[in-house]
Amino acid sequence: MQFKVNNEIYDVVIIRKRTTRNTYIRVKEDMKIYVTTNTFTLNIFIKDLLEKSYNEIAKMIETQKRKNINNDGFYYLGKRYNIVYKDVRGIKLDEDNCYMKEGYDVDTFYKKEASKIFKEKLEENYNKFTRNIPEPTLRIRKMKTRWGVCNVRTHVITLNLELIKRDPKYLNYVIMHELSHLIHGNHSKRFWNLVEENCPGCKKIGKEMKEFL
Repeated sequence: MQFKVNNEIYDVVIIRKRTTRNTYIRVKEDMKIYVTTNTFTLNIFIKDLLEKSYNEIAKMIETQKRKNINNDGFYYLGKRYNIVYKDVRGIKLDEDNCYMKEGYDVDTFYKKEASKIFKEKLEENYNKFTRNIPEPTLRIRKMKTRWGVCNVRTHVITLNLELIKRDPKYLNYVIMHELSHLIHGNHSKRFWNLVEENCPGCKKIGKEMKEFL
């Protein structure tokens, strides 16, 4: 199945599951439209739903295009570097270029940098936090849909490795966001007031981050 949006044709991938009650539409980084629905949903219903959701799908496509642009290339701490393949050990950076061997696993570099920078930033923000909270333990891993996670029971804060690519202001925001969960384990008004208290302009920063993930 295909669907036309703004004079461009997009493939529609239909994922049918017995346990799915509702029908969901998403646009992924491969610029295909994914429809997750029940096993018995008819194609005619899906086509009708796509037509009714035209404006929403068009917005999803534009958002995903921006995300793809913002994730194309080598980024480190908010700056985009030109990739130059060269016989070097690891990754070397100058003002504009990133030098590496072809086939080098860039996550090796990111993980090494994140383990140092994230630890420093977590400690720095913890010491500045305006409430008394237990000292958290840091974990780092790649996540597709979340920038951070706080386990309020174990006091473990998990940060998305992708943050190493972005401006440090986003890392600071995510840390303050997760630290605030050690006081409020939800996203209530009191929670957001506490985040704003520790990270002024947090809502604007959070909105900007939707362009990346």
